[in-house]
Amino acid sequence: MRSPTSPLTRRHFLQSSALAGSAILGAPAFLRAKSPNEKLDVAIIGCGGRGGSNLKEISATENIVALCDVNANNLAAAAAKHPGARTFRDFRKLYDVLKNFDAVAVSTAEHTHGFATLPALKLKKHVYCEKPLTHGIWEATVIAKAAKDAGVATQQGTQIHATANYRRVVELVQSGAIGGVTECHVWVSRAWGRQSEEDAKRNKDIVFVTERPTEAQTPPAFLDWDLFVGPAPERAFHEVYFPGPKWYRWWDFGSGTMSDLGSHWNDLPFWALKLRDPLTIEASGPPPHAEIAPASMTATYTYGARDGMPPVKLSWHQGEDKPAAWKENKIPQWGNGVLFIGPKGMILSDYSKHILLPEADFKDFKHPAPSIPDSLGHHKEWIHAAKTGAPTLCHFDYASKLTIANHLGNVAYRTGKKIVWDAVKLQAKGVPEAARIIKREYRKGWKLV
Repeated sequence: MRSPTSPLTRRHFLQSSALAGSAILGAPAFLRAKSPNEKLDVAIIGCGGRGGSNLKEISATENIVALCDVNANNLAAAAAKHPGARTFRDFRKLYDVLKNFDAVAVSTAEHTHGFATLPALKLKKHVYCEKPLTHGIWEATVIAKAAKDAGVATQQGTQIHATANYRRVVELVQSGAIGGVTECHVWVSRAWGRQSEEDAKRNKDIVFVTERPTEAQTPPAFLDWDLFVGPAPERAFHEVYFPGPKWYRWWDFGSGTMSDLGSHWNDLPFWALKLRDPLTIEASGPPPHAEIAPASMTATYTYGARDGMPPVKLSWHQGEDKPAAWKENKIPQWGNGVLFIGPKGMILSDYSKHILLPEADFKDFKHPAPSIPDSLGHHKEWIHAAKTGAPTLCHFDYASKLTIANHLGNVAYRTGKKIVWDAVKLQAKGVPEAARIIKREYRKGWKLV
């Protein structure tokens, strides 16, 4: 993003135009909010962790007019750097009081993403929201519709989407370098979930816990625990829930590794293979726990033919689970990766690099000319869109479908049944117990719509 005083150059104009041409089908269109030379007035909801990083990126070029956090320490640290911003503990009060602003960045815990995002969309404010877009499937459809109705610039915090490596892999897949992809595997080594004692010994970065604590602890003085719990079922404070990333293992607050890292790693096949709604989902792993997400699990999706691409099976592996090709040493032993399999070969990628396999078969291969322009930067792309009407690539229509697919892996795992998905009715056919996960009840005093 150019500085607020620099002119709109031909390079930036062409870059915006090219970006528009390469946008995902269904990207929303909206009118320009400001001159490209003006700064946006941005409210920040969630100032620590990812929120702190988002604040730093956005404040480099834009005005910060409001800060909100349930953690008083995070709020005070952010306010010291932005003394002109109004401060709030409760984002509902922020929306009640603050009206004259342009955009909001949401970086709360996952279970309040939808609640902090929807009021901004109703006010027709541009929104950047951390991943996953929402805590549940029904919530994602509510946010996607509100974003479409608002016609504003939206972006999910899938920062890796902005990298050149992902763009080159998408181009390889869509140019037919390995033919029509019929199988894809994604694996991540993170094992943040309910662990056996043996797992806990191997993963010392997480506090070992297998059950919900029965004793209550006094919340830290700086934390408004009631506001943190928000729409989730009421429970007493305990250090196993806070601070992050502890909360994300608990179904009431997060959705485990599946929806968190799935937002980054499943993003690549979702983009490259033009995926939307899965047909079926099956999952396996240790017996599901009522309250805690698993450390290791596998989820397998089937998708029908779309836009000239053949039907494809996508498998997600986390923790100790790995695809057969990895276990059998048929591919490099990368700790995390995405493997596309087609009739002409394979493409293996991680965040920063990719290779064509078997390497000997592709030693003379010429990569297609880049067709997806380099990103301005994930945050800058959203800011530029808010000012000019150019599209973003992780807009909420795209992000909602990716979020739903990831959550469906958890639905299949938690119910222990194969899901035949009805994307219109938001129903798992023949699995009525899935309904409470697809759309959950909220704590008294909280409602989304």
